[in-house]
Formats: sequence, structure tokens, C-alpha cells
Amino acid sequence: MMNMKLQNICPFQGLCYNLEKVGDLSQIIAPPYDIISPKEQQLYCHKSPYNVIRLELGEVYPSDSAENNRYTRAATTLKDWLKQGILIRGENPAFYIFNHRFSYQGVTQNRWELAASVRLAQWSSGRIRPHEIILPKPAVDRLNLLRSCHVNLSPVLAMLPSEGEGLVSLLPYLVQNETVLEVTDQYGVTHNMWIIDDELRIDKIAALCNDRVLYIADGHHRYETALRYQAEQQLRQPHYTGEERFNFVMINIMDAADPGILMLPTHRLVRLPVVMTPTELTSRLEELFHIQELPRNGSSQEEILRNWLDVLHHQGDKAIALGLYGLDKGCLHLLLPRKMLTLREMLPVEHSEPWRELDVSVLHEIILKGIIGIDSPSREEDSLDYTRDALEAVSRVDSGEYQLAFLINPMPVSSVMAIADAGDRMPQKSTHFYPKPPTGLVMHPVWDENK
Repeated sequence: MMNMKLQNICPFQGLCYNLEKVGDLSQIIAPPYDIISPKEQQLYCHKSPYNVIRLELGEVYPSDSAENNRYTRAATTLKDWLKQGILIRGENPAFYIFNHRFSYQGVTQNRWELAASVRLAQWSSGRIRPHEIILPKPAVDRLNLLRSCHVNLSPVLAMLPSEGEGLVSLLPYLVQNETVLEVTDQYGVTHNMWIIDDELRIDKIAALCNDRVLYIADGHHRYETALRYQAEQQLRQPHYTGEERFNFVMINIMDAADPGILMLPTHRLVRLPVVMTPTELTSRLEELFHIQELPRNGSSQEEILRNWLDVLHHQGDKAIALGLYGLDKGCLHLLLPRKMLTLREMLPVEHSEPWRELDVSVLHEIILKGIIGIDSPSREEDSLDYTRDALEAVSRVDSGEYQLAFLINPMPVSSVMAIADAGDRMPQKSTHFYPKPPTGLVMHPVWDENK
């Protein structure tokens, strides 16, 4: 791995809720904007008049205009909350340490993170390494919000390669026997936060994290937004120094070796074109894949699905393996390559070797684009949807909403980093790190020059 110097990683004066005024913090926090459904948006709005959803993802009304819209209302709300003392800014620059404790498949796990203010670097520098394609629509949405509020409301999530002592051992050591802020979200995930504002511990963190490359795990659009905002603000500064707050972005940094890092797959739901029947699709798939029907072992749909996913995971340890639900009613079929060399020759030559080894690359390029014909943004919008819940994917096929569900395996962290090192980008929604850091525990102002 190439060792390159990274931009400064600094403590910052974060914005936090005043608990004496807002009460129960569990009623205040919300997930990041990109996993909130319209129904959930309403739920968070009704939880509390101070729920962070009013900043992160405000409601849209038919009467909205350039002067009055979700972005201007967020800015007004933020200003009011600051004036009323609902939100208060830390007196001293600080690092914020998080521990997320959660259960997955009956096993309790936890993940450590460091929230820091990180100096922005262009993608081309190699100092911040992305792995996923950025879509225009969410980037524009986040930029409009940042222009209005001048605050990073939710963090970018990034990984720091572990070299010797890592964050996964340093962070618990730094907060042992410390008082903690604790809150449990609606998913049952418990989030702990410590504020580190003393010089000794700040120096220990900075010594470990500075001059290191970061790999973006989640929040590519938020980082891209910060770059665009930086470029706009630079043009408006008559005496630009490079130390203005807009040159920094809030990033939650986790150790790439943390055993609590959990990546979940994102499954694909598909509507076939009118001109293609399931029989024709099967025939075309059989030219490239062995198609194996899995037995329905289990007393419930949940148990059957769990057994199917276990088989898919086992096959994925050996080679590319995809699950396809919907060819026959109630059945899952395994798709296993007949000849991997044939598939490789069909993949775009401009992509890297790590990219060409991904299940999701084969799915998008060869099956969705090449065989089914979902090869443009408009066709994706009409024919493709995503879910991280395999049971939901199967149910939406059973209901007739979609004809097919492609179930995929989770991706290892090593693949994410290999793609980023190669300067390549995966298809959108290839990775999902769970749990996502909640919005509302700490926010990062970029409206002044204080560090």
C-alpha cells in the first residue's frame, strides 16, 4: 500500500444539543438522510419539535419556492435553535469518540470511531480514497443544504489502515472510567459519546492519525459536497489563507482492523423489460452461469431465507455467486459462472483487477446492463430498486411489485480498500456499513475560521 501524507486531522468546536432543554436524546437523533424513507421522515418529525430531521431532511411542500424551501427552513430553524440555546457550541476544540454497540444475527458487537475535523483534499491527491460512484442528485441536495446552513450535519465515515497500535486499541484506552453520553436509537443500537478536549489526549490522537491515508467507507456525496462548497467559498474570500473552516469536513474515522466493522449487502430488485420473458432470461443466463435451485429447508420464510443466504455465502467464499429469486415461484436459484474467463472478457477493460473480481460488477455489467438491458439512468429509475433486507426483497417479488430479486453477499473490507487503491469506483450501493453514525450527536460548523 502506498504511504502518502494526509491532510491535518484536527479537533473542532462541535455543535451539540443542550440536554437540559431538549430532554430525551433518543427522540432527537435520526439516521443520515440517505437511509430515511418518507414514512420514517414523518416519524422523526413527530418525535420531537427539536428532532434533527428538521435540519437533515426537512419536508417538501407544493408551495416551496426559491425563497422558502426545505433548505431555507433548515437554516432558519438552525438559527432559532442557536439563539434559544437548543444547540450549543463547545467552548474548546475537541475530538469526539464514539462506540456503537449493536446486535447482528444474535451476536453483540461494537465499533469505535473518532469524529474529527479533516482538511479537505481533492480526489486526485490520493489522500482521501473513494470506492463508490457518486450520483448527481444527492450531491446537489447536500450542497444546497450546506450552502444554507454552513454546517456538516452528519459525518463522512472513513477507515484508517491499522499500522501498529490502532484506533481500535487507543480509543477505549483514552476513555476508560470516563463519564459517557449514551443513547439508544430506534433500531436498538446504543451509541456512546465522549468529548476529548484536553491537550494530552488530543496529542495522542493527532500523533496516530496525522500523515495517514483515509478510505471513505460511507458518505461519498457528503465529501464531494464539501469539496464543491470549498471551491465556491474560496472564490468569495479576498484574503484566502487555507485555514478557513470551509477547508475542513467532519469525518468519523474507524480502524480498518476493528472487528466491529460490519458491511451488509444491498440486494437488487428488477422489473424485466416488456420484450423479455422469464423463460428468455433463463435461457440467456444459462449460456454463462450454472443455475442451481436451492431446496426450501425451514419451517418459516425467515428460516428458509436464512438457509439460502448461508449457502450463498458459502459459495461466495469460493468464487462469484449470486442468488436469483423469481425465476420460479417461491424458489431461489444460485448463479455460478460456467467459465470465469468468459465473464472477465465481457467486463469493461478500463476497470481494475479488484473491480473485475466483484460479484456486484458481474451483476451490473453482464446481467443488468448486458442481458436485461438496464443500461441508462432512466431505465434504472424505472426498472431497478435496492434493499438491504433480503426478506423485503423476496416479499416485494412475491407481491408482484418486482419480478426478480438478485441477492448478493457482503463484501470484505479488503475489497473496498483494494478498489480505492486502484483508483476505481464500484457501482452505486455496493456497500452498506452498519450501523451508520446517527445525525444529531455532534455537528461541525463551517461558518467561521475557528478550529
